[in-house]
Amino acid sequence: MAERDLVDRVAASTGLSPAEAARVVDDVLAFYGETVEQFVRRRHAHLQTYGARNAEIFATLAEELEDRRVAAPRLSERQLRRIVYG
Repeated sequence: MAERDLVDRVAASTGLSPAEAARVVDDVLAFYGETVEQFVRRRHAHLQTYGARNAEIFATLAEELEDRRVAAPRLSERQLRRIVYG
């Protein structure tokens, strides 16, 4: 379970129950706990599901990585492809 202080703060500021706040905090921490590789694979699959082509996907991924809360290293298109395809 997430840190008690954070859960208490979220519950107090949102009106959620402590159990609901704990689930929200756990979800957010898990989202931001993704490694670069996990993020790239997840987003690539998601964008591909909606019909985006690889050139567009890799450009989008490079932009999104720059805005991640935990800074990811700048990756070239080739590095992004290697994460997805091995």
